[in-house]
Amino acid sequence: MTDFQPRSDFLRILEERGFIHQCSDFAGLDALAAKGEAVGYIGFDATAPSLHAGSLVQIMLLHWLQQTGNKAIALMGGGTTMVGDPSGRDESRKMLTPGDIEANKAGIRQVFSKFLTFGTGGRDAVMLDNAEWLLKLNWIEMLRDVGRHFSVNRMLSMDSVRLRLERDQEMSFIEFNYMVLQSYDFAHMAKTVGCNLQMGGSDQWGNIVNGVDLGRRMGTHQLYALTTPLLTTASGAKMGKTAQGAVWLNADMLSPYDYWQYWRNAEDADVSKFLRKFTVLPISEIIRLEALQGAEINEAKIVLATEATTLLHGRAAAESAAETARKTFQEGALAADLPSVDVAASEVEAGLGLLSAFVKAGIVPSTGEARRQIKSGGLRLNDAVVSDERAMLGAEAFNADGVAKLSMGKKKHVLLRLT
Repeated sequence: MTDFQPRSDFLRILEERGFIHQCSDFAGLDALAAKGEAVGYIGFDATAPSLHAGSLVQIMLLHWLQQTGNKAIALMGGGTTMVGDPSGRDESRKMLTPGDIEANKAGIRQVFSKFLTFGTGGRDAVMLDNAEWLLKLNWIEMLRDVGRHFSVNRMLSMDSVRLRLERDQEMSFIEFNYMVLQSYDFAHMAKTVGCNLQMGGSDQWGNIVNGVDLGRRMGTHQLYALTTPLLTTASGAKMGKTAQGAVWLNADMLSPYDYWQYWRNAEDADVSKFLRKFTVLPISEIIRLEALQGAEINEAKIVLATEATTLLHGRAAAESAAETARKTFQEGALAADLPSVDVAASEVEAGLGLLSAFVKAGIVPSTGEARRQIKSGGLRLNDAVVSDERAMLGAEAFNADGVAKLSMGKKKHVLLRLT
């Protein structure tokens, strides 16, 4: 951020928590937010049944917008998902059917009520879907009323297009239109619901400022753009991804315990920025936790895991996950609320390889990865190190309650339950 000192709580909080990368007009947006007149949106395309932790930065932007007395709009991309955002990609996104998109939207919607208060009041958040207006557009009218405001030369200079072409990767005509539709969303909501701010990751800057410009050309009120830095972990990994897959936000796709563990396993160098971005702890408390060194940093990681999990799954689920971890790691107990996967007794009797069991439990993505982990002593069955990659999972591995414990390292545990 520049040397500009914000007066609004909104920009002040975003600045001290490290959310700000670019803004089209700091002073103008600050004045608007200080009066509680910022009406901001972020779009979420429905490409999967759940958002993952990589979307949390944007969700928290909407959270703080509402918490500081302004209005938040969560926009479902029912229309734009049919086109596919080319940003940051070398190939086209998979084309989803309308049925797939509807199912994905239903899953995604579950998360937002944890971070936003929806309703009909002036400051209550609203959820819209751009399918409501994009699917009704007439092609010729769209070209005449909207398309004429876009310069192909400028569109070709945008990173989402330029980088794809520089790498000699084909871009379809439908993808090329994505930035036009995103810009139209902004102008449409400016006219219909008074929206004046679009937020997103820094890779969306070109698309967002196109929307600001389109609004000006179509006669809307002043529009503003605000982006966040693209977030990676200290090791360079993409936020919200692990070796085992995406860190999903829906509980039916990732248990609260596994979600808690994701934050507990954060690298030391990430703890500070994660506390600032993914918890609502007071900055004074975060500064205290940031000062912890050596083994004491584990206290900060436990606080991070519990507070981040509380925001998504509630305090009871977060504290239960923390207690399960304590029992499992400190007492070596078989905690009943560890993640569990059912396995048919007939499958075990027919001969279930131990490598396949670890894949079935979701601990490793493939038997090849299981073999690699065995060679380094990383896999355990009922707390005993697995050394034979040809071993079978027999009935004797299950206790009287029909439960066997599979582990990778010290922090990844899943219970197999006979059914």
